[in-house]
Amino acid sequence: MNRQLLLAYYGDDFTGSTDALEFLSRAGARTALFIEPPTATQLAAYPRLDAIGVAGLTRAMRPDAMQTVLEPAFARLRELQPRHVHYKVCSTFDSSPTIGSIGRAIEVGRRVFPNAFIPLLVAAPPLGRYCAFGNLFARLGIGSEGGIFRLDRHPSMSQHPTTPADESDLRLHLARQTSLQTGLLDILQIARPLAEMQESLAAQVQAGAEIILFDALYEEQLLGIGAAVDSAATESKPLFSVGSSGIEMALGRLWAQRGTLQPVSEWPAPGRAAPLLVVSGSCSPVTAGQVAWARANGFAEVVLDAHQLAASTETDVSSALLHYQQQVIGYLRQNQSVIVHTNGGAAGAGQSLPAETLGTALGLIARTAVQQTGVRRVVVAGGDTSSYAARAMGIEAVEMLAPFYPGAPLCRASAPDSPLHGVEVNFKGGQVGAPGYFGVLLEGRMPE
Repeated sequence: MNRQLLLAYYGDDFTGSTDALEFLSRAGARTALFIEPPTATQLAAYPRLDAIGVAGLTRAMRPDAMQTVLEPAFARLRELQPRHVHYKVCSTFDSSPTIGSIGRAIEVGRRVFPNAFIPLLVAAPPLGRYCAFGNLFARLGIGSEGGIFRLDRHPSMSQHPTTPADESDLRLHLARQTSLQTGLLDILQIARPLAEMQESLAAQVQAGAEIILFDALYEEQLLGIGAAVDSAATESKPLFSVGSSGIEMALGRLWAQRGTLQPVSEWPAPGRAAPLLVVSGSCSPVTAGQVAWARANGFAEVVLDAHQLAASTETDVSSALLHYQQQVIGYLRQNQSVIVHTNGGAAGAGQSLPAETLGTALGLIARTAVQQTGVRRVVVAGGDTSSYAARAMGIEAVEMLAPFYPGAPLCRASAPDSPLHGVEVNFKGGQVGAPGYFGVLLEGRMPE
């Protein structure tokens, strides 16, 4: 590389990783999102990058498995010598002491990047994620007009099938996962001038805080947070941070102010791509509403029997997938858009299947369907399953084509040994989008 990367990030799942990709791209940073930490040969195929991301699987892993994956991944990112390295987590802080432990990821990052402190920014106001006095609040649905709830009272996140939220104070939530001490720059301190923010930050680090959580309620507050975070980075020593795409939003605003990047405000509308293929592993009620909309608006439906797949042998699973693939291909050949899901987010649907099993099944269905029909646009819904689906589809990397709903851009896939090469793909988390989400992706017109 002939210039320093501004940022390299590791996402704990695929949909969250495309979220960060979007906000870097909007900020004017040419960014490629890879499935695995890229080699020098791979990077050579993507000249003049400003940032890179890696779409990981750690959100669905146990802590020891996370550590095994993250230690070499962080080391590879450190070798790229970016100014910032970010461990990207879900804006609803999905994690527990036993699954997707953000605390364990922080501990690994602290060993690989021995900085004075680790910034933690989970608030992302453009996504409807707010932090006040250490407590996280989230809108029901990203890119929607849903209500805003404290995390432990959120209708969806408090009922999450893998990591249900029962604590909204992120310091207490994190204390279950690590013994490292977490300080807080609260919403009152965030409102002060940068010099005073930095003094408060330094005082907390001096007092023993190893992680500093930043509050935020308004998008305008992200610039000051970005400046405070960036002031701790150097050209020779990457700063390791943790959080949502609020990190990318904050640093993007800072780089725009400094003239380092030129934000992109206009994107060409990609237009209609019919038929559309949607594969969904999401159990979210938001996605359930979108599936219901799709059924009512002409989408064909293929429902996976999750309980049967969970109880099946490998041979039985292969036979079942062939059956589902034939159904999907039949609809697509009739020029009918189709959605594949476990049953639309109804309670208990898909929860008997591990994320790896369901995500891989969905990815294999999509891969075969694209190969047999030449479908040009594919949507993958569901955070925990998306990384496995992307791998089964044979995707190496994606780059953003256009924004639709915040945190879920339309991308083009680079997949040299797969029928997905050059296909338009959209990865969306379970909380993203209004009821007509899949119709918007079908028509390729950005929502008003």
